[in-house]
Order: sequence, then C-alpha cells, then structure tokens
Amino acid sequence: MIGMLTWTPPAGIRQRSVTVESKSLFHMRVTWAAVARGSRTPEPVARRRALAAARRLRKAGVTRVVLPEDFPWEGQLEKAGVAPVSTLPLRRSLAADLTRAAMAARGLSGGSARVAVAGDQLSGQLVRTVTELALGHRYVLVDVPYGGEALAGQLRREYGVSLLLSPTRQQLEEADVLVLFAARTDLRRKNPVVLPLYDESAPLPPLLLPPALEEQLPRGLRRPQLLAALVEGGVLRPGQITVGAGGP
Repeated sequence: MIGMLTWTPPAGIRQRSVTVESKSLFHMRVTWAAVARGSRTPEPVARRRALAAARRLRKAGVTRVVLPEDFPWEGQLEKAGVAPVSTLPLRRSLAADLTRAAMAARGLSGGSARVAVAGDQLSGQLVRTVTELALGHRYVLVDVPYGGEALAGQLRREYGVSLLLSPTRQQLEEADVLVLFAARTDLRRKNPVVLPLYDESAPLPPLLLPPALEEQLPRGLRRPQLLAALVEGGVLRPGQITVGAGGP
C-alpha cells in the first residue's frame, strides 16, 4: 500500500503533531500522514514526528511512501519499515519522451543523431523505448545480452526500420545519446546526452499534466514520486504526462 507524508503548519497547542487518515486521490485510496512542522520547529522535533508518522503509516499497512519536497531523513525511513516510492518505473516508461526532450534541448536531430540504448535484459519497457525511438530516429543502437535479434527482426518486418545490434564500447561512447536501463561502469559516459534510468537521484525535466489533472494534485510532495504512485495505482497513464522543455 502507498502512503503520503506531508507537512502541515502548526496551529496551536491543541493541534496533534501527527495525524493519519485514509483519503481518496484521483479515486485511489491512500493513507495520508500530516506532520506539524513550521519555521520554528526544532529539527530534532520535526525528525521525531516524521519518523513517528512513518511508523504509524507502516502500522496501517503502508510499505512505500511519497515524501515532502524538503524531507532530509529519507535514509532513516527503513527503521520505520517503509521506503520512498521508486521513480524508476516512471522514468523507464517515459524513456523515449525523456530522450526526445533532451535531444531537443541540445539541438540534436533524429535524422542524424546516434541513439544508443543499453540494458541488462530485454524488458518490456526497453522494447517499447527502442520501438518508439526506431520509428523516429535513423540510427538506433541496442546493446542487450539476449533477445536483440528477435526484436530487430520484428521491427524490420512490421515497420521497415533497422537497429544496430551489439555495438562496440567505442560505438556506445561515441553515440550522441546514451540511454541506460542499467549501470555501465565500463563506459566513460561522456556522451552529449546520458539518461541513467537506473538512478533515482538523476535530475528530471518538468513533468506536466493537463490543467484539469494538475489542479487536483496535492502540493508540497515530491512530484516524480507522486506521479509514479499515481501511474502504479492505475489512475494516471504515462501518456498523460508531458515531458517539459529542458533535458535532464
């Protein structure tokens, strides 16, 4: 189960320092913890309240939580038995859009830029990414341990596009764009664009929603985590998310 943890301004001595309740967000039931914290709240007090809220969320059945934008104790959540919502599935589902946005920001053309996609397995997300990129980019390199030949054959039959399989290390390092579904410590990663889709801490460009949905989003939460939770919950589709200008 997914929970939300937010700050709420102090409102007097009768206010509870931590409140937990069930709410509906886009028709998805979530457990919501509000922690009283203001500009004058001592950090040890805010930390103690936040960890108490995390423990109460875990008691309510929550295992993953969307955190506030300014939450400095992420590494201590494990003590309470909860973990931050992972943004990796969201990043990978938006991989083609992130690639195009980053290329546009650097003036790279789909007709001439070399785009390399590397992963440790031929996952469904990698297949979708390669398919989208191959339909709009002339030079797409794919480096996976298995399944590349079958994917290349399918794309050639269905769409008439070609892939460069099993590129050399030099070819990967000389690509204009390097999309990594898994870490590659053997590469220098000096490419003009590098998208590390395995790294939770990698910066993301603005992720935008239609105005009608944007108005319903709660404020003060980490946006990538929030969108990842909504996509996982099935109340938001990756296609409803627009990658804004400015690559990561």
